[in-house]
Amino acid sequence: MDHCLKSRHYVNVVIAGKHPSPQWLNMEEAITHCTKGIGIWQWASNDEGMEPDVVMACAGDVPTLETLAAVSILRGRLPELKIRVVNVVDLMRLQPASEHPHGLSDIDFDVLFTKSKPVIFAFHGYPWLIHRLTYRRTNHHDIHVRGYKEEGTITTPFDMTVLNQMDRFSLVQDVLNRLPQLGEKAAYTKEAMKNKHIEHKNYIRKHGIDMDEIRNWKWEL
Repeated sequence: MDHCLKSRHYVNVVIAGKHPSPQWLNMEEAITHCTKGIGIWQWASNDEGMEPDVVMACAGDVPTLETLAAVSILRGRLPELKIRVVNVVDLMRLQPASEHPHGLSDIDFDVLFTKSKPVIFAFHGYPWLIHRLTYRRTNHHDIHVRGYKEEGTITTPFDMTVLNQMDRFSLVQDVLNRLPQLGEKAAYTKEAMKNKHIEHKNYIRKHGIDMDEIRNWKWEL
């Protein structure tokens, strides 16, 4: 918003939600992050100084919330797992520098997303867009996007993410499916996520709203 108000000779489109949203960064951090357009959220990651086992990427308010909730589950249940969280505010950063003035060089892209580790990317639009923007990248075959699949009707906000397989419990299972080295360590966590989906469905059918742990969730790591 600060950029929009100060810019000139641009057409800026500002979209505002109706509901309160978490504030992940302070103003100084937000200005730096938005200026870069993409970056590692160090406070949510635990891979500093080593290669991550998985990269959790996100773009958009709801995908970011669900990604961070998934990361908190994974770090709580599998603390040995090394996770890098990458947040994107400028999608054009995903393109090569040769294709767009905002694009990242291949070296910078590989530094963020690695050359060979699975990337679980939660996106607030159609998944194919992320694939089109990244198809020339080294690690494109390991980028797995979860986004809008035209699923859902009049239901709860969280259930919309469940129907489109972009909810925290689905993202956790997606990570486990991409890390066969976890072996039996992943079994009980995956079962717990399946149980949470069932609990969620039963709760919204009975009460018509999302569970308290969903509506009142906060980052606490």
